[in-house]
Amino acid sequence: MLIGGVDEAGRGSILGPLVVAGVSVRQSRLTNLKEMGVRDSKLLTPTARARLVDEIKSVADHYHVHAIDTAEIDSSVLLKGLNRLEAKAMAHVITRIRADEVYVDCCDTNPGRYRDHIASHLEECPKIHSMHHADRINVAVSAASILAKVTRDSEIQKLKKKHRNIGSGYPSDEKTMLFIRNWVARKKCAPVFARKSWKPMRLLLEGLEQRARV
Repeated sequence: MLIGGVDEAGRGSILGPLVVAGVSVRQSRLTNLKEMGVRDSKLLTPTARARLVDEIKSVADHYHVHAIDTAEIDSSVLLKGLNRLEAKAMAHVITRIRADEVYVDCCDTNPGRYRDHIASHLEECPKIHSMHHADRINVAVSAASILAKVTRDSEIQKLKKKHRNIGSGYPSDEKTMLFIRNWVARKKCAPVFARKSWKPMRLLLEGLEQRARV
């Protein structure tokens, strides 16, 4: 029996992609994940996460990583459909990890509703457990969270090599927001790798339009 776990990284970021990852592991091998130190990616150092990626892939029967770019995120946010977009991405990943039973980290306040959103995109639906904080509770989801986080961090590192001081990519990071403010001031537009639908960016762009009309 294959047990699957699916999680995301970068949902709240203002820069870069939202990454959804999934793994499926034979039930008998779940203890291997625990023994190698797999847990919620947020509780691990970058070095530990990087080390664990190859180990997770060696134990997993299947794994898949899917990145959602900023344009698709913005389109969904404008329609108030970010949760639905993430559910669709999770369904895409689930079809590729071929699990008999899947645990997903739920971003919706209603886990049952989120499970139904995922199932609506699946022709053949395994048993889905939609749970809050699943990355802390279920080791397969923890493994998926590591793959998602490492992939997301790699994308941010690519942006840093090209644009330097972009910070973590999150709006709570002053370095990130300073980078964005300077970009908008200089280029009179948002970076293509930024989410224009996020409130801090909307406010900057609205201020730009108001100044242009004066």
